Amino acid sequence: MDLTRLQLLVELERLGTMAAVSETTGMGTSAVSKHFAVLEREAGTQLLVPDGRRVRLTPAGNRLARHAVDILARVDAARAELAGEGEPVGQVDLVSFVSVSGSIVLPAVRRLQAEHPGIEVRLIAEHPGIEVRLIEHEPDEALELLQSGAADLGLVYDYSLVPRRFPGTLTLRPIGTEPLLLSQPSGGAATSRIMTRRRLSGLADASWIANSRGSDEDELMRRMCAGAGFAPRIRHRIDNLEIVEQVVAAGMGVGVMPKLAAAARRGVVHSPLGELGGTRRISLASSTGAARPLSAPNAARATQKRSRRTIVAKASIW
Repeated sequence: MDLTRLQLLVELERLGTMAAVSETTGMGTSAVSKHFAVLEREAGTQLLVPDGRRVRLTPAGNRLARHAVDILARVDAARAELAGEGEPVGQVDLVSFVSVSGSIVLPAVRRLQAEHPGIEVRLIAEHPGIEVRLIEHEPDEALELLQSGAADLGLVYDYSLVPRRFPGTLTLRPIGTEPLLLSQPSGGAATSRIMTRRRLSGLADASWIANSRGSDEDELMRRMCAGAGFAPRIRHRIDNLEIVEQVVAAGMGVGVMPKLAAAARRGVVHSPLGELGGTRRISLASSTGAARPLSAPNAARATQKRSRRTIVAKASIW
């Protein structure tokens, strides 16, 4: 079967309409329709059926689309390996979360530029060579972008106490782990020594700070505090980690802080949570079924190398 026709089938499953496939690929709708007619002959079964003014995939069409994702992923991997022999070109959309943008992502982009001095690496700019576009999102949104093809690479995380089930359509490369800290107002019993269950239980009446999404971070706090015999009272929901630290410094609450995001601040004590909080696991994800630019593998390697060094360096402090 022709790879172009398989890619068109994957796009139809993703986008839902012939018109959208035509717009995305730059082919005319009649050309797209002819490709599908040939693909049906090659497959020996009906893949599409009319659905009003549109078409939809038959069960056989859906099954072939799933196979096509794997087939295209293997071809994509082969192309990426071969592309490593030449100068990288194309656009890379890299989605990452806040606390790694400064410490991992930007240094990785600089590394990519250093490894290919003849190529100018710029952000949000069109030009020959590599175009790196940065998109900031938490893992839930990042995974949606990767699955839809709106991003090529993504830095995502989960917690050892709250494992995440990642979609099988994504390729995941473990980058490393980082410790979690408890941010507390300085003074009183607060100390930078590793947290114990007894000391954690002393915060049963504290105001806890979580994010606005009410996602894995909430579950992490619940499981962590359950081990100390209480349920956390979540009073504040703040996404900006710098503001979280300011709220802690003002004596208005306590919160869990990843090591990469922690910084010395007057009025705040960071206590390593150790086994009580587990670790945050960071991975580099890519969409296995989408056609990626030749620069994506190079960007992935640069990001992976930089990430491992940074996380190891940060974690070694504790």
